Amino acid sequence: MAPQLSPGMVHQKIEASSERFTLLDVREPEELAISSLRGAKHIPMNSIPERLDELDPRHEIVVFCHHGMRSQMVADFLEQNGFSNVKNMAGGIDAWSQHVDPRVPRY
Repeated sequence: MAPQLSPGMVHQKIEASSERFTLLDVREPEELAISSLRGAKHIPMNSIPERLDELDPRHEIVVFCHHGMRSQMVADFLEQNGFSNVKNMAGGIDAWSQHVDPRVPRY
């Protein structure tokens, strides 16, 4: 099972200019229309298998969704497919809104 990062830890990684990683949003387009995180790459969960070539297995990937369940499944799938540095943002964008940036709309 891919490790978990808290939203605060992900925020610290974003703020640290030396930390290069992919922030992967696996929510659906209608969810993205409600709220998003700047700089995140959007690939809906069901599109991940056919779009694996858009992700670099050599780079760290932090996956998030609404509450963290779909992103955990995607993180585990990525690990099973040769991605060795994958983490899940625990609590998803909802926890981000509660603990990091309340300006991000909750739904």
